[in-house]
Amino acid sequence: MADETVGVVGAGIVGLATAREIALRRPGTRVVVLEKEQEVSRHQTGHNSGVVHAGIYYTPGSLKADLCVRGVSLLREYCQDRRLPYDEIGKLVVAVREDELGRMQNLYERAKNNHVPELRRISRAEIGELEPHVGGIAALHSPRTAITDYPAVARAFAKDVVDSGGEVRLGFPVTSITTVPGGIEVASGQDRVRVDRLILCAGLQSDSVAGLAQDRQEPRIIPFRGEYLLLKPDRAHLVRGLVYPVPDPRYPFLGVHFTPRVDGSVEVGPNAVLALAKEGYRRSRVSPRDLLALAAYPGTWRMAGRHWRTGIKEYRGSLSMAAFMKDAKLYVPGVGVRDVVRGGAGVRAQALDRDGTLVDDFRIHRVGRITAVRNAPSPAATASMAIAEHITAAVFDDA
Repeated sequence: MADETVGVVGAGIVGLATAREIALRRPGTRVVVLEKEQEVSRHQTGHNSGVVHAGIYYTPGSLKADLCVRGVSLLREYCQDRRLPYDEIGKLVVAVREDELGRMQNLYERAKNNHVPELRRISRAEIGELEPHVGGIAALHSPRTAITDYPAVARAFAKDVVDSGGEVRLGFPVTSITTVPGGIEVASGQDRVRVDRLILCAGLQSDSVAGLAQDRQEPRIIPFRGEYLLLKPDRAHLVRGLVYPVPDPRYPFLGVHFTPRVDGSVEVGPNAVLALAKEGYRRSRVSPRDLLALAAYPGTWRMAGRHWRTGIKEYRGSLSMAAFMKDAKLYVPGVGVRDVVRGGAGVRAQALDRDGTLVDDFRIHRVGRITAVRNAPSPAATASMAIAEHITAAVFDDA
């Protein structure tokens, strides 16, 4: 249907990529992005480590696997076209113990099924050739894994939306979503926008915003804060590329790793601690409302019952730099507490089912004229342009 208005709630990278895709691919459709903050990419996108994932970790056939691999090629081309940072510095996934070798082999086979380019298994000696200061007994080397500047990409997406005749309306916290004859009315206090179709890409607030649209109650968003340390500038030479552990398959988190940034700094982290507010970037940030919602949700207690030991370990690392660096030293033995300073933090919008299961794959579904993105954690930034294609096809499959 031509001459429609499509609303997108959320000006993170997924929301902006989706708005851009619709604006460019659906001539005659007006797009309006509604964002509660005064600038784009203030939350998950703005606190992202900048890694462009190659697709190593994800279950073959899952949305994550398919959209990540597709998204890499789209993002690389976009960054090159717009002269945005895109540096293929490569990644090592390092095994430091014999009991990790089986998991590393499983990861290799999964990555090959996902068509990760140029991935290879390497020996201890080859690790030393690529990363002289990195320890380990074997590794996977992904030379095409890259880093970029996701806030800059998001700003470019926003410009594309506006240049295509759309609108990015900032300072518009959504307070109600009402179905009206022939469309949907989205309100922010007394300010109202009428749209024909609505896409919810609200990240940390995705369950709350979905509730305004009378969507299903599950999954709920559990905020996990990821805290980083920074290598001091005179120690940044200790790593050349990305250095990651072999992940624990029980968790959707990748463990403490070393991440060079496009500005030349090197992050160490993150941990994964339960935040006391959905936007709890600092330990001191506490939201009674968010805490009450966490406590009232059965899935929270079921998750805690399964993973409390890991939770204690993560909090120990949050409070003690020495404990934090204990894991990091396994991969770069030459670093210690004196080589790092505290860095920033991000909050991951992790979806949790009622049975206490941490949702791994992207979850995107449609109810009538409303499409809701209910789980889009990493690698959503990498996959953002492919997610946008997927959402656009779902939104307009009756057009």
